[in-house]
Amino acid sequence: MKAALLPDRGVVKVAGEDARGFLNGLLTSDIGRVTPDDASFAALLTPQGKIIVDMIVAEAPRADGGGFFLDVPKALAKSCVDRLNFYKLRAKAIVEDLSEVLGVMAVWEGEAETEYGLCYRDPRLPALGYRIMLPPHLAAEAAADLGAALIPASAFEAHRIALGIPRGGLDFTYGDAFPHEADMDQLNGVDFHKGCFVGQEVVSRMEHRGNVRTRIVPVAYDDFAPEAGAAVTAAEKQVGTFGSSADGRALAMLRLDRAEDALAARHPLVAGAVTLRLVKLDWLRFALPGERKAG
Repeated sequence: MKAALLPDRGVVKVAGEDARGFLNGLLTSDIGRVTPDDASFAALLTPQGKIIVDMIVAEAPRADGGGFFLDVPKALAKSCVDRLNFYKLRAKAIVEDLSEVLGVMAVWEGEAETEYGLCYRDPRLPALGYRIMLPPHLAAEAAADLGAALIPASAFEAHRIALGIPRGGLDFTYGDAFPHEADMDQLNGVDFHKGCFVGQEVVSRMEHRGNVRTRIVPVAYDDFAPEAGAAVTAAEKQVGTFGSSADGRALAMLRLDRAEDALAARHPLVAGAVTLRLVKLDWLRFALPGERKAG
């Protein structure tokens, strides 16, 4: 089993008698289904349907005080709190940024259960394993309690990238990407049946019309990785942007139709003079450029 403290993650707490309904009316997933045993992947969107912040929503057991704990990018924790408070109005809920006292540890390649913090399965993909919210100074003790090797966060980054899981700020820009573009619809991050949430009309229209033209896709490369943010081109025309990378695997935001046309014309996809190969993973339910139909 492996464990890594993730320095880029922060924690926001939402508690109070209206907390569940309050979050459910704002976020993309059904918070009514969140329990201490089942966390949820979700996002808070702009009214235009763009991602402000994505998160994993975990619930603490009632015996431990209850409340919802949002596993968010640490750099966005304060703005997340501010936006939630903007929407709070008369809801009986308290929103707090706990990022100075709580961190997030990822644990994978094994089962995780410890008394050192709030433990929950990563709801995006089983292979991502578990997350544990805990005071960062207890990470080594918690890893020892689990029988896990505490390794650098870069190891989890490589694991994430190999699984094709996008990361905001690296693979897409907050405030500029729709959930479909960040593959949230593929990773249990959007509930299209729960009813209203902020930005719901735009996101539902994209889903029902099936007109998602841009997506993050897994790619592979040889030798040295291109720089993050490098243009992905085909026949000298830009078709996307290169994202995060590690150990020969990477993510790229592509205009699917343009990449499809390029590959049909036998033009390779290139970033920083490096040829990219598309990688089809089991969890992807949309057709990659060059495929005749979805897998």
